[in-house]
Amino acid sequence: MITNKASHMRIAVVDFGAGNLRSVAKALDKIGFVVSITSDPDDFKNSDGIVFPGQGIASHAMNSLKTKGLDSALRDYVLSGGPFFGVCLGLQLMFESSDEENTQCLGILNGGNSKFGSDFKVPHMGWNNVEMIKHHYAFKDIPDKFQFYFVHSYYAVPSDSSLVVGETVYSNKFPSIVADNNILATQFHPEKSTEVGISIYKNFFLGAKEGQN
Repeated sequence: MITNKASHMRIAVVDFGAGNLRSVAKALDKIGFVVSITSDPDDFKNSDGIVFPGQGIASHAMNSLKTKGLDSALRDYVLSGGPFFGVCLGLQLMFESSDEENTQCLGILNGGNSKFGSDFKVPHMGWNNVEMIKHHYAFKDIPDKFQFYFVHSYYAVPSDSSLVVGETVYSNKFPSIVADNNILATQFHPEKSTEVGISIYKNFFLGAKEGQN
């Protein structure tokens, strides 16, 4: 799985005190990327890509990001055009707000986050299908309606439906993949979703290096 191209790329995994950091870093390392787990905003400037994993409560995560100066650094990195991959809470925090404790999020993408209804068990946990709504190069050769691993109670509600690349049904239909230029984010965990999931990281960052975003 290691490629010469990957071995020359430095990928930063954002450490804000909560997240599935080790398994994400292990997946990226397996591909062959040079990986750093960091809470230092200056490290972003020397990175070829960022993975923003997350789990936990949105308000706690945002407080931690602000305390470490990571909120503004992440916005600056995305605005600079750097390849950015958000995972789970890392997807949700990209939007303007979350209903979870009425949290103001990063505001990089327009929209908010809502909680699943009480008619289904919350959190949504386990394997579920992702239906591709439109093509994205990071999902090349991945079968439509492939199953990925989810753990979440909230889901994104983008203001712009064109951001939605993939959808999943649980209680209701929700965006499980969103993308906008140099941004890709998944509600599921690629690093927990077999070799197919890990290949999404590889496709995204190598494709971005080749100008596909």
